[in-house]
Amino acid sequence: MSSKEILKEFMLTSAPSGYESEMAYKLKTHLEQYCDDVTIDRVGNVIAKVPGRNPALPRAMVFGHMDQLGFIVRKVEEDGFIQVDRLGGIPEKVLPGLQLVIRSEDGKWHPGVFGPKAHHATPAEEKYKVDLVTSLFIDVGASSAQEVHDMGIYVGCPVVYKPAFQELCGSKVAGTAVDNRGACTALVEMARQFKEEPPACDVYLVGTVWEEFNLRGAMMAARTVKPDLAISLDVTLAGDTKDLATKFEDKMGEGPCVHLYSFHGRGTLNGTLPHEPMFKLAKRTAQEMGKPLQRFASLGILTDSAYIQLEGEGVACLEMGFPARYTHTPVEVCDVQDIDALATLCAGMMRRVDESFHVGRY
Repeated sequence: MSSKEILKEFMLTSAPSGYESEMAYKLKTHLEQYCDDVTIDRVGNVIAKVPGRNPALPRAMVFGHMDQLGFIVRKVEEDGFIQVDRLGGIPEKVLPGLQLVIRSEDGKWHPGVFGPKAHHATPAEEKYKVDLVTSLFIDVGASSAQEVHDMGIYVGCPVVYKPAFQELCGSKVAGTAVDNRGACTALVEMARQFKEEPPACDVYLVGTVWEEFNLRGAMMAARTVKPDLAISLDVTLAGDTKDLATKFEDKMGEGPCVHLYSFHGRGTLNGTLPHEPMFKLAKRTAQEMGKPLQRFASLGILTDSAYIQLEGEGVACLEMGFPARYTHTPVEVCDVQDIDALATLCAGMMRRVDESFHVGRY
């Protein structure tokens, strides 16, 4: 399968935080085509080991999260309408009128919609107001709470955007969960490339859980893998749209990015400053391979590398990714060529780790 076909399969697989099993088994199946040792740990992380040419070298973990953001059912009204709360960073201004799917307790997915107030009955003062998710209701067509319960839907059931995939111009695609099924696709491509030419060090390719919820799933994988160095694969905010052109330099179609600063100050007070030897390795690899490497830095963003770096005696971490537009909406856009280039660059880095690589910060 091509990367675009794999990405499509992954994007059309619903996997909210805490309910990643369907995505986990699909990723495991793809990785097993190239890796002999693929397991799923107790919390649901998919871990594929790729033996290196020299097992005495530092151990590496390259990972991307499998989960996506969504909602959790908070209350089923007596008339059959459903109230929800956010599961992850949902942008509330895109919600009214959206198609959704709700996972019942038996694992089936049921369609629903966020029904906005009829336009003809919306007063002028409400037409430019953003409705909070707690003021919206999901309509599944039921006329009573009992009908909803008969579908297996109760308080605590997860909800996601209706899965979507659409090809755009060239190698660009749009739809749901580009964040972070693009990284999962890159992991599969890395596994394929390692089958042809193995890395220098032992590399663990990991699909992680819970990133959109609490960023701690990858931390649990690290406790199994015990890496010395790690690369987090995730989206970066493409700076090539009208609203972000003055804020960021990275552009879709111009290659992978290295994320040089991330920080989230609300509650977590956490982030990642790049491990300089890892950054130098990325730059050297890109130069030697004749590949582009874009730079990205931003406040208000956090990836699970922020917690990975604190494991054990400390893990040498670098955040890398691919530019994506309209993140956390149902119409995320990316360029599949950037995902392939990200995989190729990261694979090249893993082939260049040698005895001189220093896992300390300096």
